[in-house]
Amino acid sequence: MADAPLPASPTTPRHTLTRRRALLELALGYGLILIVLWTPRPWQRPLYLLAAVVVAAILCFGFTSAQSMGLRTANFFRSLWIVAVALLIAAISVALAIRFRTLHPVHGPIAFFKRYWGYALWSFVQQLLLQDFFLRRLRLLISTAGLAALTAAAVFSIAHLPSPVLTAVTFVMGLAACLLFLRYRNLYPLAIAHAILGITLAITLPNAVIRNMRVGLGYLTYPRTHPLHLSHQDLISATATRSHPPAHA
Repeated sequence: MADAPLPASPTTPRHTLTRRRALLELALGYGLILIVLWTPRPWQRPLYLLAAVVVAAILCFGFTSAQSMGLRTANFFRSLWIVAVALLIAAISVALAIRFRTLHPVHGPIAFFKRYWGYALWSFVQQLLLQDFFLRRLRLLISTAGLAALTAAAVFSIAHLPSPVLTAVTFVMGLAACLLFLRYRNLYPLAIAHAILGITLAITLPNAVIRNMRVGLGYLTYPRTHPLHLSHQDLISATATRSHPPAHA
């Protein structure tokens, strides 16, 4: 299906996004992101702030309209099925995690919100970067929409190395998100689905596998001293019982 037409922007950017500029912005933004991911502390924090400022400046400098970025109501309800599919995948994953005893405990909705609201916002930022920073510029450099989406997904997944799980999942999710964005041009359902699926990974996979969702150098240096989930209360209790048998009256 051909890309959905974008509404005409009421304003014209001060500087037209050319192929050369798109390539330079991609190299600068992505290069800074990779440097941040592979830089040890304490140098990582100032580099993170630098990368955030540079990428935000690039997005602001090339801003055309909120609608062209997918920040619009059009096609929102038509694309809500994406959220429904994400919820279905989450439900199946939680059921399997319960079956295989890998589910992280969630102590009520308030604790769940306090723990994951930041990731929900980060999911929106990641979709903004994927669609409006990477895909937009790759569409200018690559004539075929599908190939541009594939390239954007590859770039997105490479940033999640060396985590094998996150690298594979983000490639599939990134490709699907890019293709769906090209069809519906609405960022909100993609961000919601991203948050649902990301949180699902965090609460269903063993910490020894997911390493607290770390990527880059953080994945390699994350301590793996607790290979079991805290949800394995019966295993923990059984171990404690063997180590300290209950006293008999």
